Amino acid sequence: MNKTNITLIALLYAIAAINIPAQDRPLRQRPPSERPDGRGGPPGERAQRPPAQRYSIEQAVSDRGQLHTIAFSGLAFITGDFGASTFMPPGKVCDFFGFRYMRDIDAAQKGHNPMFLNRVAGNVLETLNDAQKQKFLDLADEQASQLEELARMRLPLIKAFHRQLDAQIPTGSDGLNEAAVVRYVGDIFARDAELSLRRAEVMAQVWRSLTPEQNAYFAKMKFGDFNSWPAIDERDKIKNVGRGKSQLFNVAYMTYASEFFSWTAGNLEADTYFCPERHGTYFGGFYMKDMPAMGKRDYDISTSRTGDGGRDFLEQVLNESQRAEITGILAKQKKAIIETITVRRAIATELRKLLSGGTPDKQKILSLGRHYGELDGEMSWLYATAFAKVNRTLTDSQRAALMKLRNLDSYKSAEAYIYSRSLAGKLDLPDTDHFFFLPKPLDNKGAKS
Repeated sequence: MNKTNITLIALLYAIAAINIPAQDRPLRQRPPSERPDGRGGPPGERAQRPPAQRYSIEQAVSDRGQLHTIAFSGLAFITGDFGASTFMPPGKVCDFFGFRYMRDIDAAQKGHNPMFLNRVAGNVLETLNDAQKQKFLDLADEQASQLEELARMRLPLIKAFHRQLDAQIPTGSDGLNEAAVVRYVGDIFARDAELSLRRAEVMAQVWRSLTPEQNAYFAKMKFGDFNSWPAIDERDKIKNVGRGKSQLFNVAYMTYASEFFSWTAGNLEADTYFCPERHGTYFGGFYMKDMPAMGKRDYDISTSRTGDGGRDFLEQVLNESQRAEITGILAKQKKAIIETITVRRAIATELRKLLSGGTPDKQKILSLGRHYGELDGEMSWLYATAFAKVNRTLTDSQRAALMKLRNLDSYKSAEAYIYSRSLAGKLDLPDTDHFFFLPKPLDNKGAKS
């Protein structure tokens, strides 16, 4: 990281520290007897950073963290297909509740194992009473179809990106229209923000209804330490509860339970945090990394897979001019990636008002969500156009080397995915020409109007 970038990030953190209320900063864990209300302390008081913590917002926006993540996406995009690019873990949407941070700093290094979510959700569901769990069930009923709609919104955009990659753009077009991409992703993230607000409202209702005994149980579970959580896995019970429901219903229910703990045990720092791969999620990186873990109860996804794959893509396969197309993205996206932190913090701050009995500003949240999407769209446009330029110049030997780096010879993607589930039925996408610059129509004299 160069001196300018270090100074910029240091200044950002200094400003952030001034504006974070004391109750939202990481504090030492106190036993229940020391907490003023007997409920396990105010939200945020139990969040701890394990001694071996390696992840932070600073790391996420660093040139190194961004470059290797972007390069990994490029490797996945060029070697994959449309179906693989649509694959995305459902936890990558509505992610303002600290779960990503709790996972990434896990002292037991189980954050990237399917057991992690299952165990924290199992403990929450084992502790909540029927009325409290019913709130999550009702919310899953309400949001399952909305979450699917959110996933489907991604598909036309991804199709347009693949048209750019494969040089299948409209005749006479100059390629992807940045303004059209930015506007469309803004719509996606505005919808994401609306669903996030509703999720926060319900989780806050459950939080306020906890008994002293329930609070005492959760207080013993350390934020970011899988080994402190009793070995409880509720998946078999979930299947019975959700019998006859969609897969997304079950996913949503488990997600609410896991994020309920990370949100109420966490803090503003945890909610604001994002991993480097949170943005530009339209290029198949999740498929390439996560597919080997699908269907397995105990599988540790390597935390170095993204970094190593991105590095090897850049250093072992690409030539100097090709590599420059990828490394050049860093300076172009710097303003957007830094502004993303401010926007995420503002959204998380509004949502946290619910935990203290306040009322968040819905219109502000939706506006911030749209702006967040516009930033993501700006960065994604940069990625898609750079990847397409590199793809046009690859030799046959380079393509063979990239497929070896992909290392998924035994896997075949579905036509498309709704998050990590194969799309049922025939894929029917709307026309995607509107994502491209289109030739101006001719007037009646044969000149462009």
